[in-house]
Amino acid sequence: MELDEVDERLVGALQRDGRSSYESLARLVGLSRSSTQARVRRLLDEAGLRVVGAIHPAVLGMHQLGHVIVETDGPAGPVAQAVAALEETSFVTTTAGRFALTAELRSADMDAYARGLARIQAVPGTRSVQVMTYRQIWKDPYFPPGPLQSPGPLDGLGLDGPDRALLERLRVDGRASFADLAGVSGLSSGATRARVLRLLDAGAVHVGALVRLHPVGRTHTVGFALTVHGAVEPVAQKVVELDEVDCFATGMGWCNGIGTIRAGSPAEAFDTLERLRAESGVRTVEAWTHLRAVKEEHDLARPITGVTVGDGPLPVTS
Repeated sequence: MELDEVDERLVGALQRDGRSSYESLARLVGLSRSSTQARVRRLLDEAGLRVVGAIHPAVLGMHQLGHVIVETDGPAGPVAQAVAALEETSFVTTTAGRFALTAELRSADMDAYARGLARIQAVPGTRSVQVMTYRQIWKDPYFPPGPLQSPGPLDGLGLDGPDRALLERLRVDGRASFADLAGVSGLSSGATRARVLRLLDAGAVHVGALVRLHPVGRTHTVGFALTVHGAVEPVAQKVVELDEVDCFATGMGWCNGIGTIRAGSPAEAFDTLERLRAESGVRTVEAWTHLRAVKEEHDLARPITGVTVGDGPLPVTS
């Protein structure tokens, strides 16, 4: 399905706020409410756009995150499928460039993280694995920026059964109505609305169009890794100012920072890479193109049960 400029603007708006009202979306694109609603419905039904609630890793008790790149002996497909089958991986893509595939790991602690890396290294066909362990997320459309730590800012949120039910429903359908959400939470519509706004404001969940690994329309997705001279923070502050940089994290390992560019054309992606290369403090830039998504955000499939958050474990309900 070919998307026009209006469709692209709607996708961008829904990525930023998947629960935007049709009225606000209509004002953004200059169409009537009914035309805008029809456009969004077409994106959902025909273009494969998904609007979901991405759960912050800390809500699932995961505080250790990182990125791995894998070189393979032979075809990358079987290795990517095996890596995607590991519960520690949150997304996996095959790539064009020096690497065969990339993946993100999410684990509760360093011990679990190390076990996940060992499992990737043991996958038949894996030649080498290079790792960057995240210390700080600077920009991400799905999570609030900040250092990764435990205890963290979400640990005092004190999620209960209704919160858990709301998160379960939102991650399947981010645009579910408050009436629908009230039905699963067991609360009144007013109380449900307040709960949802609290979860959104706290950063426990971000509702947005899921386009990082399954781009809709003409978007080109390019990964990049930076090494820097001296301090990382000043470089990171400049990198995240670039509109085309979709996400960026810094940490320890084979590079100092790793991120994703989402651009409308190969030329635009190249221009962004050139701006990164020209940035003061940047030593090297390595880039690759994401070709195929093998696994997406694994919180879509992982039940939010028995996870300790805030004042105690989330209750398990039938």
